[in-house]
Amino acid sequence: MSRRVLVTGAASGLGLALVRRFADAGDQVLATDLAGTVDVLPEGVHYQRLDVRSDDDWSEARDWVSKEWGGLDVLVNNAGVATGGRIDVSAMDEWELATQVNLLGVARGCHTFAGLFKEQRSGHIVNVASIAGLVHPPAMAAYNAVKAGVVALSETLGHELAPYGIASSVVCPSFFRTNLVASMRGRDEDAAAKIARLVNESPLSADDIAVAVLEGIDRKDPLILPDEVARAAYELKWSDRTAYDKQMAVTAMRAFERAEFSPELSGRSDARAHAHPDKSEGEGV
Repeated sequence: MSRRVLVTGAASGLGLALVRRFADAGDQVLATDLAGTVDVLPEGVHYQRLDVRSDDDWSEARDWVSKEWGGLDVLVNNAGVATGGRIDVSAMDEWELATQVNLLGVARGCHTFAGLFKEQRSGHIVNVASIAGLVHPPAMAAYNAVKAGVVALSETLGHELAPYGIASSVVCPSFFRTNLVASMRGRDEDAAAKIARLVNESPLSADDIAVAVLEGIDRKDPLILPDEVARAAYELKWSDRTAYDKQMAVTAMRAFERAEFSPELSGRSDARAHAHPDKSEGEGV
C-alpha cells in the first residue's frame, strides 16, 4: 500500500537516498530542505522548502500534507548538521547550532505531527540520529550529546504514542559516504579532519544505508542499526564494557598525542569559520 511520507534534509545525502527509495516503492513523498530548489528529485516527488528551526515552516508542511493528501503516514526527521571537537576547543555557537538543528529540529517535527497522527490513530515517526547517540567517542561532545537526545526522544515517543497506534523508530548509522562533512564548520581542525577521513573512506554509501533504513521502517523496528559497524559498536558497549572503554581510551590518547606534539592542532586559533547557520542536510555519522 502506498504511504504518504515527508522527509527533511532531502536535497542530498541520506535524505535524497531515502526519498528515492520511498519513490521506488511507490510511496507519495514530500521532500523538504533548506535549498530553494532541487533538480535531482525523482519524478512525482513534491518539494517544499523547510527550515527545521522554523515553527512557521513546520506548520506550512503540516498544512500541505493535510490539504493535498489528507494526512501523513511516515515522518522522517533526517535534517542535520555535522559538528565535532574537543570540549575546550569547540565554540558554544557550534553547540547551539547542533542543538537547534539536530535535536530541536527533530523535536519540532515530532511536535508538529503528533497531533495529526493522534487524530488518525496511525503514523510512524522516524528520527535519524547516529551511532554517536549510543556510543560516545572523545572529541565529539556536542554531536554525541544531541544525538543521544534524539535517541532518548524517540524511545520516549515510542512509549507515549503507542496507545494511539503510532510507531517511533530511531536510526543510528555509523560513518558512510555523504557530502555532510562539506557543511562541517568549527574551531577543532583535528576533529574535523578525522571525521572527514572516516566518512570519505567508508565502504558504505548513503543508498546502502537507505535500503536498510526502509527495511527497518517496514518492520517498525524501534532501533534501526543499518550497518555492521554500528551494530558491532553498540554490541561491544553492552557486552564488554571493559573492551569498549579501552577502545575509547586509545582514541582519546591519539587525539592527545596529536595535540601535544602538533602545536598547529591545538585548535585555539580562529582559522576556521564558526559553524554555518544555514546548512541543513542528510545525516552522515
